[in-house]
Amino acid sequence: MSFHFTETENNPVPPNGFGGFFSARDGVTLRYGVFRTQSRPHLGTIVILPGRNEPIEKYFETISDVMAMGYDAAIIDWRGQGFSGRLLADRRKGHVGSFADYAADLRQFLADIVLPDCRAPYHLLGHSMGGLAALLAAPWLGNQVSRIVLSAPLLEFGEAPVSTGRLGQITRALSAIGLGSHYLIGSKEKSPDFLANVLTSDPRRFWRNIAIRRAAPELALGGPTVGWISAACQAIDVARDPEFIARIHVPVLLIAAGSDTVVSNRAIEDFARRPRAGAHLTIDGARHELLQESDVYREPFLAAMHAYFSGDIRAEADYLTR
Repeated sequence: MSFHFTETENNPVPPNGFGGFFSARDGVTLRYGVFRTQSRPHLGTIVILPGRNEPIEKYFETISDVMAMGYDAAIIDWRGQGFSGRLLADRRKGHVGSFADYAADLRQFLADIVLPDCRAPYHLLGHSMGGLAALLAAPWLGNQVSRIVLSAPLLEFGEAPVSTGRLGQITRALSAIGLGSHYLIGSKEKSPDFLANVLTSDPRRFWRNIAIRRAAPELALGGPTVGWISAACQAIDVARDPEFIARIHVPVLLIAAGSDTVVSNRAIEDFARRPRAGAHLTIDGARHELLQESDVYREPFLAAMHAYFSGDIRAEADYLTR
């Protein structure tokens, strides 16, 4: 399979990068990218874990930002999205059998690509679905990863007609009767509309991301399937179990978007109190995609992340007590 990054006029490929594909344990092909910083001092590697329907290309700006701070960046296209292998004949359907597959893919990415080819120390930066995948893998990462920052992690769905628990029951029942590969009702992709979007208040970044999809339609997904929602709800149950949380020893900072309607901020705040080394920060006014947001929200996120990863205790305390 050939490898390439898709570049658009307002979204150039960061310098000093390379990428390729590797095979997951079950044979699914996964795409990755690695980008080397030229800044000094070198501070290690940030492994970026995108959210649902977020290809590597959507993080070019963030990759450039972390490189300017002095970090290398490593990033993966999750199974079922981007240029990684899709799991259904209809490529537009966002589907996965289990979020445990995401966690296993992350562990293999670290073992096969990041640890051999990237410089220590290693940190995880996970957004939304990627944040949940990071938590599922966290109990096994204590000797590999120094710190984790989660951007609006999926620990409960936000504004929805039914609770996450009830949604899990419904989608499990539908999957059991063979409807797991169907779109969830109301989840099909809609035409882009900045005024109606709940992801970012920044029009430039919104339309930049739409331009990526238009330049390479094969990168994009439509809505999630019944099976994806069912898998997400089961993963949330696992991640929020007290016995599971007790096994997480890597320090974790959870950063919530104050105006998020996609995931629950209450669930994020509740979770952050429970790990042995958990911390919490809310960026008031921000929408769900903190790394795609306006600078007034995005820059405090990057500053808090940098302080947390670099071990700047005074700067970290300042951000965590605002």
